[in-house]
Amino acid sequence: MSSAAIHTHPFHMVKPSPWPFVGTVGAFTMAVGGIWFMHEGPLWLLLVGFAIMLVCMFGWWRDVVREAQSGVDHTETVQHGLRVGMLLFIASEVMFFVAFFWAYFNASVPAISMVAHDVWPPEGIEPMHTWGLPFLNTLILLTSGGTVTWAHHALKAGETGKLKLGLLLTVVLGFLFLGLQMVEYGEAAFSITDGIYPSTFFLATGFHGFHVFIGACFLTVCLLRANKGHFTAKQHVGFEAAAWYWHFVDVVWIFLFIWVYWWGSYGAH
Repeated sequence: MSSAAIHTHPFHMVKPSPWPFVGTVGAFTMAVGGIWFMHEGPLWLLLVGFAIMLVCMFGWWRDVVREAQSGVDHTETVQHGLRVGMLLFIASEVMFFVAFFWAYFNASVPAISMVAHDVWPPEGIEPMHTWGLPFLNTLILLTSGGTVTWAHHALKAGETGKLKLGLLLTVVLGFLFLGLQMVEYGEAAFSITDGIYPSTFFLATGFHGFHVFIGACFLTVCLLRANKGHFTAKQHVGFEAAAWYWHFVDVVWIFLFIWVYWWGSYGAH
């Protein structure tokens, strides 16, 4: 195809890439290694698969960034497609957490379940104190939502200094949240094997914590890219995706705080 033909449409014709194949090999190796390890096999194959996946992610995303910086590949039509893809991904993540909330309510609300406990939390379980670390972490995460929004507005206004500061504050607050969550887990009076309340608690809050970690890493990459001048007021899909993901993390935490920490511990107070 000639270079002139490439510009007759707004779509990005992706060049042949090794990364789909590398990702497939990595995922297959991780799956086989994980199954082997769960059957008392060695850990090394799982780690090899994980390392291959990390190499794939780094290389693939590096190529996408280069395509974004080319000034040709990421047209407005392509950017729209990337935004829609991110929204669909977030929608799938919403359903992921819906499953956890359903398990929680199925165990705690007799009106919707035949197996729900009459007393919640179950007897013998001492829940987290709602207005301690959980409330502090709520304030931290909501503040981080404000700082990333501030950074976004600064980017649109061409104020790169405020953009970098807003991103830095968001990243720091995100990792601070994770540190305090680790402290909270260390102070818990129950373990994940102590019944339905601890298992749903640790699964829901733990997977949310994992999403916070992913979001904080995502925003860290955005901070590095901002320092390199990759984002402009008209083209910053990577930043938008990170900001949307972070707001999703914020909203999920609000639901966790209300239903798991506040409502879920009401019966113990």
